[in-house]
Amino acid sequence: MFSPEGPTLRELAVQALSSVEHGYDLLAPKFDRTPFRTPAPVLDAVVSALCRTGPYDDGLDLCCGTGAGVDALAALCRSSVTGVDFSAGMLDVARRRARPPEPGVSWVRADARALPFRDAFDLVVSFGAFGHFLPKELPGLFAQVHGALRPGGRFAFPVLAPPRPSSPAFWTLLGFDAVMRVRNAVWRPPFVMYYRAFRLGEVRRELERAGFRVESRALPEFGTRGDGGPRARLVEARRTD
Repeated sequence: MFSPEGPTLRELAVQALSSVEHGYDLLAPKFDRTPFRTPAPVLDAVVSALCRTGPYDDGLDLCCGTGAGVDALAALCRSSVTGVDFSAGMLDVARRRARPPEPGVSWVRADARALPFRDAFDLVVSFGAFGHFLPKELPGLFAQVHGALRPGGRFAFPVLAPPRPSSPAFWTLLGFDAVMRVRNAVWRPPFVMYYRAFRLGEVRRELERAGFRVESRALPEFGTRGDGGPRARLVEARRTD
């Protein structure tokens, strides 16, 4: 991340003291050279899993960033793919990336909590964006996705198993969230990014309340934990009405 191609420590500090939107505008030119970009193995595993229920006609990448998920959707959707994000800088980078002409790709600047779509998509995906939403915002977010899907459409996203308290990763994420809470208590505007706020049980309940039928399946590409459980799962929420 601190290579000549990636952001410097100073640039990351400036981003962290900005709003979420402006912070990503600043980071956008170097975002694809950071660990924050969704890794190709994650995208490939999700495409492989969704191929079993596809193909789809029209797809939406929610909080698309620089468009890595849009590339994944292009392998699943026959008619169109749309990327939506509220960072103009991220969308500018996404537009400049070379892509095959089919299916048609469009880019929309919008807040995921107020989507400008209704009954427009057969598939909505999202990769790594949910840490930017507080738990109290999930009902509204899922209602927006429900409205953007056509009846029978699917909302899919990967979820990693939480690290165990005995692992260094657990304490790293706990420490990161603690630092962000302190930062947001003493500095404005807030920068919402919490790694431990998106809990699968709570997410499942809120999806069902929003009108989805929810299933999850293991992503075998990522193996199993010591207790035999999967290290990553794909959540699929189907609009039932």
